[in-house]
Amino acid sequence: MKLPASTPALALSGKHLTCGLATLSTIVLLGLDAFYDVSSSFSFPFWSAALLTAICGYWGVPWLRALKTGQFIREDGPQAHLKKAGTPTMGGILFVPGSALLATVLAYSIPGFESADRLTVLGVAVLTLAYGAIGWIDDWQVLRRKSNKGISPRTKLVLQIAGAVLFCGWMSWRAGSGFAIDPTQIIFPGGITLSLGLLFWPLAGFTIVAESNATNLTDGLDGLMGGTGALAFLGLGAIVAPTSPALAVFCACMAGGCLGFLFFNRNPARVFMGDTGSLALGAALAGVAIATNALFGLLLVTGLFFFETLSVIVQVSYYKATKDENGIGKRIFKMAPFHHHLELCGWSELNVVLAFYGITAALGFLAFGLCAAKP
Repeated sequence: MKLPASTPALALSGKHLTCGLATLSTIVLLGLDAFYDVSSSFSFPFWSAALLTAICGYWGVPWLRALKTGQFIREDGPQAHLKKAGTPTMGGILFVPGSALLATVLAYSIPGFESADRLTVLGVAVLTLAYGAIGWIDDWQVLRRKSNKGISPRTKLVLQIAGAVLFCGWMSWRAGSGFAIDPTQIIFPGGITLSLGLLFWPLAGFTIVAESNATNLTDGLDGLMGGTGALAFLGLGAIVAPTSPALAVFCACMAGGCLGFLFFNRNPARVFMGDTGSLALGAALAGVAIATNALFGLLLVTGLFFFETLSVIVQVSYYKATKDENGIGKRIFKMAPFHHHLELCGWSELNVVLAFYGITAALGFLAFGLCAAKP
């Protein structure tokens, strides 16, 4: 039966996606509260961070607009994105600092957490804020130069490596002093443990830098990184809860911050997180995984971010390898990262985001089933 012409059919919207994500998050949080016997529920820090972000966004989005922090859109990108030019960016400052600081306050105020676990939360929060600062510098340079180019890739990489080395050195020192678990180990499903030894340094440093760049590449559609970020933090928090409940609270706060940000970043976005937010989210995920021997779990939870990065690497490598005498190469994808390829194949932006939410949620459940320790 056809609907009358005057009756519009129900269409997918950014509001529907955000409400669906909030519902799924609530179900997962209640399940985790019942599954684990920890010092604090996951629901309280999650919704506290979401509310804090919503309050900050209510005042912050108009403030960013007044500062003329409008995003510059690449002309060689999807043409549908050109209408987004002028949307305020740098929105990561609305939820990353507040969520990280709230997690630290809760870790130190909720009774029952070990002092070593609390100090680890502080360290991961500092790493998160440091990468957020790197992203802020990049965003600010984009705005100052009125172009789509911020600080040079080399400068950004040097800053990222410096932050990763300092964090890894701090974790190694604490483990050597007996104040933290040994971060040079990776725990696989079935309790199999792999000791990295000196390989810890290059692997852990690479993980932090690569994860931050992966989340940065994924942040290309309205609500994409915010929603997948929330799901990834929930999945990682569920894995690390038995060994580090305070870091699980940190993950819940970061997930809540991502959800709160979606109220302003969902399609059509009123603000973008920019590098300020995307670099910080990747560093936070990597920091939690390194501090809890959960690098394998991180690979599963953030598999979509890895694929997005891989699509860029494959695209660039294939283009360079197939250059003809005119310097023009061939492409495997219509555009990279992969979410742009799907857009150019005819997918709507909302359908791409919905699919990526579903994939990230499935990866989170898979990681939980394989990697989570039984209470």
